[in-house]
This record gives sequence, structure tokens and C-alpha cells, in this order.
Amino acid sequence: MNDRVREAVKNRLKEKGISQGQLATLLEVERPSITRLLSGTSGKVPQLWQEVLDALDLELVAIPKGQNAD
Repeated sequence: MNDRVREAVKNRLKEKGISQGQLATLLEVERPSITRLLSGTSGKVPQLWQEVLDALDLELVAIPKGQNAD
């Protein structure tokens, strides 16, 4: 994921008072998996998708449900 998506997820965790460990438990994964996702060492957008987004001047972003991206 791109930096904006990772930052949005981190901010949402703070807003909800959820730790990375709690998120890992909720998702039934190991905490290091969450750490890798949020640090950018794993969970990257597949290369072809990134190329498509780049070619169309698009960016993958995360927003809270119910909000428009405008």
C-alpha cells in the first residue's frame, strides 16, 4: 500500500484506541504481520496494479466508510 493508506490506517487505529496487537488478534494473524503491513515492508500493491494506477494518474487512498474522496 502507499504511504497515505498506511498513514490513514495508523491514524484510524489511534482514533479507535486499537493497538497493532489488538488488530492482529481481531484478524487472527501474528502481530509482526501487522507491523510489516504498516511499515511498508509487506502488503505492497502488486506491480501491475501500481503501473495501471500510475498510467492513469490515480492513487490508492483509504478513507473512513461513508466519506467521499472528493
